[in-house]
Amino acid sequence: MNVEYINPFIEASQSVIVMMTGVKPELGKVYLRRTPFPSENIAVIVGLTGRIRGQVVMSFSKQSALTVASAMMGGMQLTELDEISKSALSELANMIMGNTATLLANRNIGIDITPPSLLMGEKLTISPANMQTISIPLVIDGNKIIEIDVSLEEKNE
Repeated sequence: MNVEYINPFIEASQSVIVMMTGVKPELGKVYLRRTPFPSENIAVIVGLTGRIRGQVVMSFSKQSALTVASAMMGGMQLTELDEISKSALSELANMIMGNTATLLANRNIGIDITPPSLLMGEKLTISPANMQTISIPLVIDGNKIIEIDVSLEEKNE
């Protein structure tokens, strides 16, 4: 997978998370992920079409989801994810992907994104079909991880 494609995801993720939560996430070690792979309890999936196609899965543990949603909602303490906080997480993914699309467009790589889908459950497993997956771990609050898994393929012109 082309590094030219991954850097915009990292840049957009960090800038949007800072803007929406006030917390700058620390970039963990980016790695190639084998599929299928386990996901945390909460996953937001956004599809990509255009010059590159695939999907991006943002995974949160319940605690990291509560931390992010709480910060996005002005610091309101949350103990459970309600509809508003789930919507906030979906919107975060939407904003990150919108910013990523803009960064890619500035490099003449046109993509469109699908509306986000939020999944919740125990032992979620993600299986992107025939695509390499790059995992981008972002650490917030010292120990809470947001995992951004990017599965892409270039469209043959």
